[in-house]
Amino acid sequence: MASAPTTGREGVSEPDCDSGVSLRRCSSYVDSVTGAVLDGTSLDMAKYLKSDISVYPKFFCLDIGGSLAKLAYYSTVPKKRSLVVETSKSNSDAIYHVSEEDELRDQLHFIKFETKYIETCVDFIQQNLVESPELMKDKIIKVTGGGAYKYKDLLSRKLGVQVDKEDEMQCLIKGCNFLLKNIPDEAFIYQRHGNPEYKFQMTDPDVVFPYLLVNIGSGVSFIKVESDTKFERIGGTSMGGGTFWGLGSILTKAKGFDELLAIAENGDHRNVDMLVRDIYGGAYSALGLPPELIASSFGKAARSSQDRDSGTFGDADIAKSLLITISNDIGQIAYLTAKLHNLQKIYFGGYFIRGHPMTMHTISYAIKYWSKEEVQALFLRHEGYLGAIGAFLKGLEEEDVEKYSWGEYTSWGENYAGSSGLASPKTATQRAFARRLATFDMLELDRFAKPLVTCPLLLDPASYFPDTEDLTQNQEAREYWLQCFEEATGKFAERAISSQPSKADAEQRAKRFTEKFIGRVKDLKLNPCAYGSLTVRSLLDTREHCLEEFHFTDVYSQQKQVENEQALKLLSSRLEEIDALSDEGDQWLSLVEGLLAGNVFDWGAKEVAILMEASQLGFKEALDKLQGRPWLIDNFDAWLQRLRGPPHKCAVVFVDNSGLDIILGVFPFTRALLKRGTNVILCANSRPVLNDVTYNELTILTKRVASISKDISDALINGHLLVMESGQGSPCLDLRYIDFDLTERMKEYNTDLVVLEGMGRSIHTNFLATFSCDTLKAAVLKNQWLATKLGGGMFNVVFKYERACKVTSSTPDPR
Repeated sequence: MASAPTTGREGVSEPDCDSGVSLRRCSSYVDSVTGAVLDGTSLDMAKYLKSDISVYPKFFCLDIGGSLAKLAYYSTVPKKRSLVVETSKSNSDAIYHVSEEDELRDQLHFIKFETKYIETCVDFIQQNLVESPELMKDKIIKVTGGGAYKYKDLLSRKLGVQVDKEDEMQCLIKGCNFLLKNIPDEAFIYQRHGNPEYKFQMTDPDVVFPYLLVNIGSGVSFIKVESDTKFERIGGTSMGGGTFWGLGSILTKAKGFDELLAIAENGDHRNVDMLVRDIYGGAYSALGLPPELIASSFGKAARSSQDRDSGTFGDADIAKSLLITISNDIGQIAYLTAKLHNLQKIYFGGYFIRGHPMTMHTISYAIKYWSKEEVQALFLRHEGYLGAIGAFLKGLEEEDVEKYSWGEYTSWGENYAGSSGLASPKTATQRAFARRLATFDMLELDRFAKPLVTCPLLLDPASYFPDTEDLTQNQEAREYWLQCFEEATGKFAERAISSQPSKADAEQRAKRFTEKFIGRVKDLKLNPCAYGSLTVRSLLDTREHCLEEFHFTDVYSQQKQVENEQALKLLSSRLEEIDALSDEGDQWLSLVEGLLAGNVFDWGAKEVAILMEASQLGFKEALDKLQGRPWLIDNFDAWLQRLRGPPHKCAVVFVDNSGLDIILGVFPFTRALLKRGTNVILCANSRPVLNDVTYNELTILTKRVASISKDISDALINGHLLVMESGQGSPCLDLRYIDFDLTERMKEYNTDLVVLEGMGRSIHTNFLATFSCDTLKAAVLKNQWLATKLGGGMFNVVFKYERACKVTSSTPDPR
C-alpha cells in the first residue's frame, strides 16, 4: 500500500457561500482542472488538506465499481490534548496545572467519487496523498472491484505505483465485519412511511456471526459468514441488478439505472401485474391468498396488446413491476437460503441497493412476506464502503502492523463531525436522492487509544440498549432536545473562547464550531436518522466532535481546576460531620444525600448553570434544594437493608462531575464502602467533556484526598481502591464500549455492585439497563422537561437500587 505525506490541494475555485453556513454545508464547488461538480464535503476536505492543520496519510487503497469509486486512506491527524500536571504538595491550593499539547491521532477516511470522474479521483490522490511518481514506483496499492482491472494502467501511469488487485468478495466480507463490530448503529431495517423510516438494530460486537450477506450487483451472491476467516458462497441467482437494468432498458425509455429507479417511484405495478383479485374477484381464501397478492408479474400486459397504446400502463408502471419482480425473486431465495442454513440475520448490499428507498422497500417487503414476518431485511448505513474497507484491512495485514499499533482489539468510532450522514428519502425526490448518493460522500473513523469491549456485568449484552429515549421515535422529545442543543451553542462557544485566552484565533475557531454544530442540528431536524439512532448521547458526542475539530479540547478545564481546589478545602469538615452521626442509618442517609447534592453541580444543566454563574449555589444550598423523602424513585430503605448484610466484594463507581460532586459526594461514599470491607474501583472518563472529572484529574485528586483521609490512603496503598479510566468521553455511558483493562479488573475483583451517578449515566442512559450484579442509579433531575416526563419536578431525586438479576432469554430490541 502506498504511503506519503500530503502536498496540498490546488486548482479549486470556490463558489460564494453565505458566511453563516459551515464549509461542509456549502452546496458545491467546481474543480477548475476537470470542471467536475462535487458535493460540498469535498470543499472542506480540500481546504483541510491544504491548510496548516494538515493530515499525514500513511496508506490508501481503492474500490472501483461500475458507478462509484471509493477511496480509503489512513492518516495521523494533528489534534490538541488537554494536559494536567500535578504540582508540589507543598502548594496547598494549586492541585495541578492545566495546559494543552499537540498530538497525532489516527483516523480512517473514506471518500466516494463517481467512477465516470475517475480522473478527478486520481488527481485528488496524486495531489494530496502521494509523493512524486519517481518515489512511488516501488509502492503497492490495494485495489478491488471491477475497476481494479479496467483502470490498472491509469493508476500505475499517473500515480507511479504498482496495483495489487484484491478479491472483491473477500474485501466485502472484511469490510462488513469491521463495520458491524465498530459502528453501533450500522445495521437498520427500512420501514417506508414509518416513523422513523430507519429502525436501527443493536449489534453486539461479540455476537456478529453467523449471518447471510446478499450482495446484489449484476447478479446476486449469497454468502454465509461464520467468522472473520470462515465464509463461503452458498448460492446465487442471475436475476439481479443487471436484469433490472437490462430489461428496463428494453421495456422503457429510461437512459440509466438511477433514472429507471426514479420513474419506478411513481409507477403503479397493479396496472401491469395480475393480482389474485383479477382472477378470482377477491381473495382466494381456501389457499390463504389475499386479493392484492401478485398472481402473475406482467400478467396484464399479456392479456391485452391494446392496453399500452390506450394508456392503461406506461413506463413508470413497467419499471415498478420489474423492480418488484426482481426484488421478490431475490427476497424469496435469500429467505429460503437463510432458513436452509439456519441463519437469522440477512444483510443486503451491492450496487442494486445503495440506500435507494424504493429498492430497500421492495426487498424488505419480499423478505417480510416470504418469511411470514419471522425475518426482516437488514441494510447497512455505510454499505457502499465495504469493499474499500476490506481492501484497506488486507493491505494492513501485509504492512508493518506493529509500527502503526494495530492489533486484534483495535477499536474505532465514527466521527460525526467528519462524516456524511444518511440521506433522507422524505426530503428529496428519488432523482435528487440518487444524485446525492452518486456524488462526493465521506466517512471518518477515529481510532481509540485503547481497546473497548462490552461490560461483563450486563445481564444480557445482546439486548442492551444504553439510551432511555430514542429521539427518532419521539417527535416531541426530539424537537425539545434539538432546540435545547441549538440554543446552548452560543454559551459553549463563549466558554471555548475563554478556555484559550492566549490564542488569537480562538474566536474565529469558535465561530466555525458554532456554524458547524448548528448546521448538524438543522440537518438532524430534517433527517433524525442521518447518523443512526438520535439520542441525547449522540447529540452530546456530535457537539464534542465539532469542538475537537476546531481544536477545543477541554473547555471547562479552568472551571474544574478552581472547583476542585475549593472543594478539597471542605472535605475534612464534611467527613467529620458524617462521622459525628452515631446511627448507621443516619450516616448512610447523609452519605447518599451528599452524593446527590454533589451531583447537582452540573454545568451541562441550563437551570443549574444559571445559579452557578450567579454564585448562588453551594453544597449547603444544593442539599436544601433536594426533594425531601420519599423521593421520586426511593429505594433507600432497600439499600439500607442490604447494607445490614455482608459487604459487597467490589463496587465499580462511574463518577460524574468535578469539584463538590467528586470530592464531597463520591469520596465520602467511597470511604464508607471501603470501611465495610468492599473494594472500590472509581471510573472516570478517558477524555474531557463538560465539567466531568477525567481519569488524569481523578488520579491527582485521589492522592490529595488520601492525604486528608487515612481510610482512603490505606485503601490506595493496599490496592483496595483503584482509579481507572472508563474508555468514554461523554456525560452519558455506553457500556458496550468500555476500557478493556477496566473489564479485566471487574472480573478479577469479582465485582458485585455497580454505581451509576448522574443524569447522563443513570437517566439519559442505563435507566432501563439490567445487570448480573447489584446496581445503584443515583441522580438529581436538573432539567424541567425531563423531570415532568418522569412525573416529578426540578431537583427531584432518583435513587434506584436493584438487586442482581438472572438471564432468562434475550429480548428483542425495544426500539
